Amino acid sequence: MVARRTPESAGLYVAVRVRPGAGRDRVGGRYDGPHGAALVIAVGAPAVDGKATEAVRRALAGALGVRPAAVTLKLGATSRDKVFTVITDGDEVRTRMITLRDGNGPA
Repeated sequence: MVARRTPESAGLYVAVRVRPGAGRDRVGGRYDGPHGAALVIAVGAPAVDGKATEAVRRALAGALGVRPAAVTLKLGATSRDKVFTVITDGDEVRTRMITLRDGNGPA
């Protein structure tokens, strides 16, 4: 389900593995989880009252170079394994996500 175009919009599904309570925010790495190959995002926010999910949404938007409003949670509100929808009209966002996840060169 990772980095697949959504049928209803010009966007992508991005599977994410969350590491809340980290010492610093960090986007990068791969985790093979229940939604397929996922991008690992570590955030300093605790996993309480949606704080980590919101921090991940903003970190994902920043790493992909899109506005935070273009990133919405699709699955996994209370799970470390989440799927976000990223609204975009270009392939550069998909390429950037794959680079961050798989480490295939500069982002």
